[in-house]
Amino acid sequence: MAEELAYALITPYSLHKSRTGGIIARMLTLLELDLVAVRMYAPGVEFVNRYCATIEEQPSNDPRITGLLTDYVKNNFSRANRYGISNRAMLLLFKGQNAVQQVSGVVGSLTHQFQGDTIRGTFGDFVIRDGNVGYFEPAVLTAPDAETNRKQLRLLADFAAGDGGIVESAVSERTGAGAQTTLVILKPDTFRMHSASAGNIIDRFARTGLYIVGAKVFSMSVAMAREFYGPVRDVLVEKLESPLKKKLAEVFKENLPFAVPQKVLDDLARSLREANANNEYDGIIEFMTGVRPRADMTEEEARRPGRDKCMALLYHGPDAIAKIRDNLGATNPIQARPGTVRWMYGSNVMRNGAHASDSPENAKRERRIIGLLEPETDPDVARIIRENA
Repeated sequence: MAEELAYALITPYSLHKSRTGGIIARMLTLLELDLVAVRMYAPGVEFVNRYCATIEEQPSNDPRITGLLTDYVKNNFSRANRYGISNRAMLLLFKGQNAVQQVSGVVGSLTHQFQGDTIRGTFGDFVIRDGNVGYFEPAVLTAPDAETNRKQLRLLADFAAGDGGIVESAVSERTGAGAQTTLVILKPDTFRMHSASAGNIIDRFARTGLYIVGAKVFSMSVAMAREFYGPVRDVLVEKLESPLKKKLAEVFKENLPFAVPQKVLDDLARSLREANANNEYDGIIEFMTGVRPRADMTEEEARRPGRDKCMALLYHGPDAIAKIRDNLGATNPIQARPGTVRWMYGSNVMRNGAHASDSPENAKRERRIIGLLEPETDPDVARIIRENA
């Protein structure tokens, strides 16, 4: 059976109520699918109208559900919406066998029966009072069948550039002129299928009160990683010289019947510090890309997407950089404050859960490298949909 694409669109209300992390954790742990793209949308009028038209064309919907869904989308996805909140929505694009059926099953049906075994059962609401709908929140929108899925994927591709991408404008009235946008990267070891870590980390960052305004799934190339972590290499030369000296002393003590003079250790550590730093630097690149860099690697090889995936998120709001880094914790998880991301999900200075920009200048530099600074002319979501749907 051929692989297919399916999508889940986290609603503006779910994003506003910080349910995003819990929804993502549920989907990553239950779906036997590959998460191939993530993108933020701030739908305009045409998107809303055309999406509602695809709901009305669904043959399997009963009239009541059709009316509930179209009314919900018109009143909640519009920029001037019912609750007066940001109309940001987050698209998750999955690929694999029976993707439409899998996503639909995990998201769950629209029912007023109380249940918690699906995403809608846990994070959504469908309340009937005196025979009438008292409250309705689907939590996530998705397609119930293959034909609707194709129509809605094409629609999402059509609006990926115009209504999607970096949606700071959708929250600017709520965050003020001095707000910052900072970058978070969920590292490969926390962003893997069947692991809830990525969703749990997003849930932890939700406590900052910041808005997610950009999102992207990507595979770092060696060239990208070298540019991204370039400043770290020079730091490693100085930072690792003292540990290298200690390690050399231990090796000599264990293997030589005499004491090595301190000056010899100092000179040897100084002469090896560049090679030692390069080795550690290559280890960082390999961890982030899944590819071990080589001295004879061609430029074409270095620019190929790596084997491992990361998820990048942009957070926007007052003091965003400081708030994210405070919740992230110290680089070394052993030194991180209890309750921080790195304390909970890190094991060493490399496998420490996530990266976060440490200054406005670095946020801009890092966003440019991974492609989350300027609007894209051909977004990943649109390209993937064109190639697979």
